[in-house]
Parts: sequence; structure tokens; C-alpha cells
Amino acid sequence: MNNTLVRVEKGTADAEEVAAVTAVLLARAAAVGTHAAPPRPRRTTAAWRRLERTPGFRAPHSWQG
Repeated sequence: MNNTLVRVEKGTADAEEVAAVTAVLLARAAAVGTHAAPPRPRRTTAAWRRLERTPGFRAPHSWQG
């Protein structure tokens, strides 16, 4: 049974090159959990708008669909 963690699909890589790539990938995977994203501020207003407060006409090329 071949239990390889990394396999070269195209080209040739010696054991040292595969070990270097594996070390980088494992270091990045371990670092993902250590950097927590800062909490986003909570929105104080609603994300939707009341239709009666919008202008009556929207141009055909408007992004407000």
C-alpha cells in the first residue's frame, strides 16, 4: 500500500523538492487556525429598503434592478 501525502502529477521532482513543498503546505495548513478574522461591526440599519421611499423611476441601465 502506497501512503504518499504528495504526488507529482507532471514532471519530475526528487525527494528533497517534494519534502520542501510538503513542509510549506503543512505550515500553511497549521497557520490557518491561528489567525482569526476581526469581528465585523454589526449593522444598525436594515439591509432592505421600504419601496414607498424609493424614487418612482429607475433608468433602464440602472444597477438597482
